[in-house]
Amino acid sequence: MFIGRDQERERIAEVLSAARAGRSGTVVIRGEAGIGKTTLLEQIASDARDMRLLRGAGVESETELPFSGLHLMLYPYSDRFDALPEQQSAALRSAFGLMPGTVSDRFLIGAGTLTLLSELAADRPVLCLVDDAQWLDRASLDALLFAARRLSADPIALVLTVRDTARPFPDHGLEVVRLGGLDRPDAEGLVAARLPGLTVPMRERLLDEAGGNPLALIELASALESQPARHAGPLAVGARVQEAFRLQLAELPDATRLLLLVIAADGTADLGVVLRAAERLGLGAADLGPAEEARLVVLDGERVRFRHPLIRAVTYQNAAHHRRITVHGALAATLDGGEHADRRAWHLAAAATGPDENVAAELERAARRAGDRGGTAAVAAAYERAARLSTETEGRARRLVHAARAAYDAGRPDDATRLAEEAAHLTGADAVIAEATFIRAQVAYERTSPAADAALALEGARLIVRSDPEQAVSMLTEAVWSARDAGAHDLVRESVELLRTVRIPSSSAHAPVVGGLIAYGRLLDGAPGAVPPLRALVEAARNGVVDDFVERIIAGFAGLLVADDRGATALLEDLAAQARTQGALGWLPYILEPLAIGRLLLGDPHGAESAAAEGLSLASDIGMDMQVTALTCVTVRLESDAERSRALAADVRKHADLHPTNAALASWGLGLHDLADGRADAALDHLDAVCSGPARHDLLIRAVPDHAEAAVRAGRPDLARAHLSAFETWAAATSFTAQVSRCRALLSDGDDADAHYRTALDLHGDRAYDAARTRLLYGEWLRRRRRRSDARAELTAARDTFARLGAGGWADRARAELEALGDRPSADRAGDADPLGRLTPQELQVVRLAAAGLSNREIAAQLYLSPRTVGHHLYKAYPKIGVTRRMELARFVSVI
Repeated sequence: MFIGRDQERERIAEVLSAARAGRSGTVVIRGEAGIGKTTLLEQIASDARDMRLLRGAGVESETELPFSGLHLMLYPYSDRFDALPEQQSAALRSAFGLMPGTVSDRFLIGAGTLTLLSELAADRPVLCLVDDAQWLDRASLDALLFAARRLSADPIALVLTVRDTARPFPDHGLEVVRLGGLDRPDAEGLVAARLPGLTVPMRERLLDEAGGNPLALIELASALESQPARHAGPLAVGARVQEAFRLQLAELPDATRLLLLVIAADGTADLGVVLRAAERLGLGAADLGPAEEARLVVLDGERVRFRHPLIRAVTYQNAAHHRRITVHGALAATLDGGEHADRRAWHLAAAATGPDENVAAELERAARRAGDRGGTAAVAAAYERAARLSTETEGRARRLVHAARAAYDAGRPDDATRLAEEAAHLTGADAVIAEATFIRAQVAYERTSPAADAALALEGARLIVRSDPEQAVSMLTEAVWSARDAGAHDLVRESVELLRTVRIPSSSAHAPVVGGLIAYGRLLDGAPGAVPPLRALVEAARNGVVDDFVERIIAGFAGLLVADDRGATALLEDLAAQARTQGALGWLPYILEPLAIGRLLLGDPHGAESAAAEGLSLASDIGMDMQVTALTCVTVRLESDAERSRALAADVRKHADLHPTNAALASWGLGLHDLADGRADAALDHLDAVCSGPARHDLLIRAVPDHAEAAVRAGRPDLARAHLSAFETWAAATSFTAQVSRCRALLSDGDDADAHYRTALDLHGDRAYDAARTRLLYGEWLRRRRRRSDARAELTAARDTFARLGAGGWADRARAELEALGDRPSADRAGDADPLGRLTPQELQVVRLAAAGLSNREIAAQLYLSPRTVGHHLYKAYPKIGVTRRMELARFVSVI
């Protein structure tokens, strides 16, 4: 009989009902030890017998074994791996030790988990229950939470229980149901049902002291009867329950307590392993009898487990240190097969009484195996423990810096900094100190500022610029680009000066990067000679000469800096496709940021919105906070709701002093919104800050024509000329002169203005958005000069182009000008002329890929969604764009 928890059960029932109807849901059940989380989980399982049930559990002793939790849940379905996309299948097989190989991206296992769950839900709804999720190994937890956050239109429910501990649990973005104590009537009902023989005084004391904790109600009763004095006072409920278990353990024979310690230290629940280890200690199966009679353990075939996780914790924590060492040594000797190498290494480490190089080497090998499988958190733990067991200082420092790198890769910046600093203090080796400094630099980007990152990366590069020039280039690349983000031109120049001294072969893949970064230093000073090397970097990346992800992303940015928009965007499109093919999911948010900007600059707001939304979704799901901020800056310009756009920008601009380039990008977006809406004074304020700020010679040089337009419309032609000289120099060097002619037209009168507008239109070529902006200004100028027919032609063309491109604000401005000419207000808005504008960003992304001929499964693999979610997006998209069949999407290929 299940007592109480009516509200909680009702909410879980709603989640299960939604899953049965094809809507995924995840719930985290939180509470203190003994509060009834496991019992509630069992009741949920009982209520969902029509669903496919997947069970998992975290085990404290296995938190350092990568994918041990996921293995328990998904290994029974390894025969389904063949149905997954190749990269995802290979990643799961490698993670589970089913095939050799290296996982290219730790997040790929989460994508494989997502797809496998969707595959399992194809024939009936799936319910995943994970108990004690706070003890899941980090690799398994990351994979499960990635899947949970990206499940949508699948018949899948995921329920995790989490005990309140000092170990933080990443439940942000997930629904949390907190279990408190049972109310008094339910607590009385539980006591009456389970402990009918209690006296009234004892029952009342139990109800008062247990605080509604079900485990306390059950376990404290006998303890209160036998030794009431030991349980008096304000001891916390959890501590009271643990004390009750300690008393039960103390009454067992010594041999039984030692055998229970073997079970607690083992973690596999494999009775054969436990008994073989026990035999080495002079124990036998009969010694388990008293623990069974006391209901402390449960035997289930070849498995043995504690009745409650707290019993395991008390058994292990209450044992003398020398007994733990003895037990771990016995388990290490028992686990002698290759398949047990990782567990053996950790048992050997637990049995070590001092530095031991042999054990350290075993752990280092375990770290390498974990790295091949994508378990970066486990890599960090194994290297750190190996460092503690190292017998020589240099070996300890080397292992600590490996641990620091793995901790950074696992998203644990505090641990990464701590380990890197310790490694650097232990050694005088330049290579180790440089790597430790580089790790601290990368943490500083997120935790402090891009400028702090640049300064530290530069410091690390100085140490190895002669001994390891290739690595020095990587560090200086970080330094230059982080300094760029910070608007720290002094750090850019220092880094560039050091780059000039690097000696690498001209055939090196780094050579174009070095040339491009040195050229970027000149670009900041407005030097036109910077353009050819930066364009050469784009070409080298497109031709495969530069093949590093970081350097190719920078090459994409470099193309945008020198108006090679098509080359840069093509490079970034190819890079995004490659990242998807290779399963390099962690790189995609970095690629999608400049890709969104490139699409914007080419006049493709739909494509930009799609890329930015995909990047934001991924970055948020995998905890890339800084990239969320960077992509939000792009989204400010894309957001159609003005208030929402201002709110996004305000959030970003709070940190403008640390991230001026990002903040300026957001301000540019706000300025354009205001300009399109006719708020010239407000637009001028935003754009003047952009064009005067530290990023003015960077990508934001391209905001100068918008600034000039805002100044003229605000009646300040004097301000319109403030930044034109720098823009004209840049435009001449990049052959991006159409907007120079537009600016000159704005600042001219009569025939000169007319000629400049026509020149601009000739120079725009196939840049439809830029041409429409010029036509709008030209049409306004023609209307003021009463050339009504000419004005109508230009304004109509501008309106139609803006509407087709989905630039609603600009289309409205053109429409208002046409109404001023006496044209009737048009009933159709931008969304009617542009059916793609009715789609959400993710629907648009799915439609783009479907129009290109990809199947739902192929689209799902590219976007890290489930195939069913892809089908759901298409189902929602079809009526919005007026199609009924997939083949009709072909007509949108030229548009998207």
